[in-house]
Amino acid sequence: MNSKAPTFSLCVYCGSRMGDDPGFAATAQLVGHWIADQGAQLIYGGGNNGLMGVVAQSTQARGGRVVGVIPESMVIREWARKECDELIVVNSMHDRKRIMAERADAFLALPGGIGTFEEFFETWTWKQLGYHNKPIGLLNQGGYYDDLVSFVKSTLKRKFMVDHQLNLVEISSQAESLLEELKLQTLKNAALNLPSSLDNI
Repeated sequence: MNSKAPTFSLCVYCGSRMGDDPGFAATAQLVGHWIADQGAQLIYGGGNNGLMGVVAQSTQARGGRVVGVIPESMVIREWARKECDELIVVNSMHDRKRIMAERADAFLALPGGIGTFEEFFETWTWKQLGYHNKPIGLLNQGGYYDDLVSFVKSTLKRKFMVDHQLNLVEISSQAESLLEELKLQTLKNAALNLPSSLDNI
């Protein structure tokens, strides 16, 4: 178990499956290693399967600290990664997402399914509503999110969104540069001591 105080905490949203491209797992591993090498901390959904398991295992293998947040119903199904440095068991999915957001300094969405989409969009919505000002990144690895990004941009033309809302998210196909940008924004936020009201959600 790693007891060192982390430099910052990155919340990672990603799939509980591996997907069809071995590169997804390789990138999840890269992210885990990067978190550990920065002396940072992984905040994630506490699962042991798919890309979730890969990023957690990779963080710990490199000496990084991992905090998992998972509903009790998923622990009962034996989906939890019990090797987490800190495993927080909650009653509901809402509690899970709120605690993950409270504990994080920044957010990164890797490829995933509807759970990943829901977490990403809710965090983005909370930022738009002013509940937090933490950086959010979307890793469009191998064009995985091309159609999603295209659809979101189409809502600008249809007058359901404005540029400011889209600019609340950093979108990149390059993992390392995106991670560095999230870290830079996190440091800027820390210097400004920006408030958060996620406890009001």
